[in-house]
Amino acid sequence: MIKDLPENNVTDIAVAVALEGENAESKIWHVYLINLKKEPIENVLITSKGYGEKDGERVKTSTLRHMFPVIANGTYKQIEMIDEQTFGLNNEYWVSYYIGTQIYDKKFIFLPESIIDSNFIKLPVVNKPGVMIK
Repeated sequence: MIKDLPENNVTDIAVAVALEGENAESKIWHVYLINLKKEPIENVLITSKGYGEKDGERVKTSTLRHMFPVIANGTYKQIEMIDEQTFGLNNEYWVSYYIGTQIYDKKFIFLPESIIDSNFIKLPVVNKPGVMIK
């Protein structure tokens, strides 16, 4: 039955963790979904969760769900704030959306310790420093 489904490859969609600002005590981070397509995406559903091992114990965060009716082409939406303490975990964002009547979905996973200064780029559209998975 799965072999009968069309293969809908996700392209020109990115999830990014951006540094918003910092003060003496901490840094402020946000996660964004960036639509680099030439068309809008609709009925966007995103689930996010963190999991992995910290201090020798298995850790799992709550699963959060986010919904956006439309994300215009060449724009972005803030998914959520993210705590720097979760950067040692796998941070997973499962994105599903429609273009017309076709559904697309893809998992984006920030691996432990991948959100570091040496991986920073200037994020397209968002124009902030951060790490992006496309």
